[in-house]
Amino acid sequence: MENHLFQVVALLAMDAPASIAAEDQRSEKVKVFRWMRPLTRDDVVRGQFIGYQSEAGVAVGTDVETYCAARIHIDSWRWDGVPWYLRAGKCMATTATEVVVEFKPPAQRLFNDSARTARQANYLRLRLEPSPAIAFAARVKGGGEGLIGEQREFCLTDEQLNDEAPYIQLLGDAMRGDNTLFTGEAAVEAAWTAVDPVLKRHPSALTYKRGSWGPKAADLLVKPTGGWRSPG
Repeated sequence: MENHLFQVVALLAMDAPASIAAEDQRSEKVKVFRWMRPLTRDDVVRGQFIGYQSEAGVAVGTDVETYCAARIHIDSWRWDGVPWYLRAGKCMATTATEVVVEFKPPAQRLFNDSARTARQANYLRLRLEPSPAIAFAARVKGGGEGLIGEQREFCLTDEQLNDEAPYIQLLGDAMRGDNTLFTGEAAVEAAWTAVDPVLKRHPSALTYKRGSWGPKAADLLVKPTGGWRSPG
């Protein structure tokens, strides 16, 4: 989470770099990590799937997590008051990497049935793996004369096959001397500064079933903003 998912957060949250040069992009990412509010126990839910302690080489009674959900705050003028929710785990209901950007509902109702609930918010879904896709969900007018809306998701899928093994691009970039996708020392230190408090003082891991979406407590973490939008 600290490594891969934090990098995805930085790409979304950073301001536009001065240029596409590697150093300019990395500088903007560092700012995001430095703006991150250090995590507390209340920001984290840890989990362990049932049966993990029966795996070969795993100590009985271990509290090592196989799942984590976290609530992140970025204390910058752009993201002030906007919560970020991350979750990752093993033996989940599906294997996918997605980003969902949920938009704040408008102050005025556009349709007669538009109750002001978070679940009806428009959103942008970015599927990174396994099949890259971009989807935008918006409430549109349904058929008939009445101003009745319904949410529709418009999806663009990348049909190009990518046979490259993981990290093959990074290895190629390293050979060419391109460090755009590599994390610098300043970014690593800033990211760990945000995570360090919960490494030392964190809640115990809660059990969850294989093939589920993790501990129920993680649902309570994100409940104030309407709940998780699980990959389809």
